[in-house]
Amino acid sequence: MPSVFLASTSSAVDRPKAVETFLSCCSADGGKAGYFKSIGSDPENCERLKSLADRLGLPVRDIYGVSLEQARDYLNRGQESALIDEVLARYAKIAERFEKVVIEGACLEGPPAYLLQGLDAVLAANLAAPVVLLSSAAPGLAASGLRYYKSNYAQVLAVVFIDQAPAAPEASLLEGVEVITLNSGDYASLAPLLAHKIMAFKPSVVTPKRFEYDLIERARSPKQRIVLPESDDDRILTAADYILKRGFADIILLGKVDEIQTKARELNLGNLGAAQLVDIKSASFRKELVDQFFELRKAKGITPEKAEAQLDDRNWFGTMMVKNGRADGMVSGAAGTTADTIRPALSIIKTKPGCSIASSVFLMCMKDKILVFGDCAINTNPTPQQLAEIAIISAQTAKAFGVEPKVAMLSYSTGSSGTGPDVDAIHEATKIALESAAKLYPSLALDGPMQFDAALDPRTAKGKMPNSKVAGQATVLIFPTLNAGNIGYKAVQRTSGAVAVGPIIQGLNAPVNDLSRGCTVPDIINTVAITAVQAQAEKGR
Repeated sequence: MPSVFLASTSSAVDRPKAVETFLSCCSADGGKAGYFKSIGSDPENCERLKSLADRLGLPVRDIYGVSLEQARDYLNRGQESALIDEVLARYAKIAERFEKVVIEGACLEGPPAYLLQGLDAVLAANLAAPVVLLSSAAPGLAASGLRYYKSNYAQVLAVVFIDQAPAAPEASLLEGVEVITLNSGDYASLAPLLAHKIMAFKPSVVTPKRFEYDLIERARSPKQRIVLPESDDDRILTAADYILKRGFADIILLGKVDEIQTKARELNLGNLGAAQLVDIKSASFRKELVDQFFELRKAKGITPEKAEAQLDDRNWFGTMMVKNGRADGMVSGAAGTTADTIRPALSIIKTKPGCSIASSVFLMCMKDKILVFGDCAINTNPTPQQLAEIAIISAQTAKAFGVEPKVAMLSYSTGSSGTGPDVDAIHEATKIALESAAKLYPSLALDGPMQFDAALDPRTAKGKMPNSKVAGQATVLIFPTLNAGNIGYKAVQRTSGAVAVGPIIQGLNAPVNDLSRGCTVPDIINTVAITAVQAQAEKGR
């Protein structure tokens, strides 16, 4: 959805005029334009905000993120992340109502102005909105403003100099940014900028927060039913409550109904009433699942009695709900091992056609982009054929989560520079993957072998693989072994501050995902959203 973030370098800028110009332009083609203020100095008592809210038919509280007082309170408690979450959640409600949104940055009257400007830069990056920076008063202020925004990965589309010309120190920073000069009475001349560049803007930066926001929005429709077997874990219940509050998945909790309800009251979780509660011992459809499970496994020697006993295990019962169509996916593992979660899935749901194995990826949320690492959790020493499978399905997983796949087959050698059994295996895997891609995924960019630096660094790639469509710009990185993959993702996670989301299990006929026993509530929320998106993708194939 098109949006624009209007920011300024000082309080001397007449932002209300700029806001009105952009609102008029956004509405000119018949689309309904909304308004959102990131941080308001006293929004409930601001006549201008009240007037804007009235025009939109909304209460004032719906058109801003947080008040200046709330922002200070968050920051004083060291909770900048929670502040960003609050603003993004508020913005999401406006984005649902309007085709376009004009976002106004914080007013800079309140001290300290530099802190508010830095915070606005972070918010602009996380909202993935192009920034139009309005500069007035002292020369050189635009340079400091640009530094704030660029250093926080916000994308500045244009700098507007009002009643002044760009200062010399700003010249180097202005490269790639449209420069507009106007006088203070001529804000209407900004109209062409919205009509052309803003509407065509496509964000090239994805922050971890923005990824989480997009993930939840992607999961929201069509809504999927996710079963959570571990209802005796407070983290699971707390996450389920949040998910139901945000409304991006339907939740099925396995366990004793009265115990779940009691724990919900103790934890003050007011949204769990919307969950489906299933006691695996007395469920009305238990016999149906037991009979189906017996039919699936009788060739393996299971008896009706053993089938009955097997479904006393909540993971096996939950997996059978997915197989039966009573759930679209399952998330488990907060209190068990990976094997406890995956074994039932491999036995009941099985791998999809064309996949001889299940595999995994981690979504590595860097400061400004998302990378996909696989396989880092399941297959110890995959064969070249298996590596090729992992590469193709990892590319499909990346696509499902909005990452344009460019697949690098990793090795300790790049191109034809090295020899040996390990490099030969990657050469073979690359050849098989390219042959498979030609039939299944003809537009896929895939190359290898290549070293990690050649895969990601354009300068290194230019020297080592100058003709590659992947080197220097890879988004999907396939490791040769589990040893390399697990070390690799943890090394990147711990040294770069990246957020590692996963493992995401791929290759199954329906999504089942594993949690670590040390998972946090946000980890569970993200994994449920991921599982929902996978379920959507499976139904859409």
